[in-house]
Amino acid sequence: QVQLVESGGGLVQAGGSLRLSCATSGRTFSNYAMGWFRQAPGKEREFVAVINWSGGSTNYADSVKGRFTISRDNAKNTVYLQMNSLKPEDTAVYYCAAHRFPYGSSSSTNFRSWGQGTQVTVSS
Repeated sequence: QVQLVESGGGLVQAGGSLRLSCATSGRTFSNYAMGWFRQAPGKEREFVAVINWSGGSTNYADSVKGRFTISRDNAKNTVYLQMNSLKPEDTAVYYCAAHRFPYGSSSSTNFRSWGQGTQVTVSS
């Protein structure tokens, strides 16, 4: 079982930046892929980004491509989401998740452990 704790959310103006962090414990961090998802009020949870076990492969939702960057530091057991050029439509609770396997995809299937979420609010 993996424990995940997100941090770094907050209130930012449109065009601004935030960096989310997700600290993990409980499993060997470098054994599995990590992902970020988000859920806006009244909407279903959606995929944001995924990174493989080594950090050598990433994938993004079209809505964030070119603005968000997912990265990981296996020595610190932490995954990050750098969010630039934020838009009001990025407002959501952001969740990090640990995959069962070293490689993940945009599907939430096989993301076994989830954090409690961190709120990101982008004002216009």
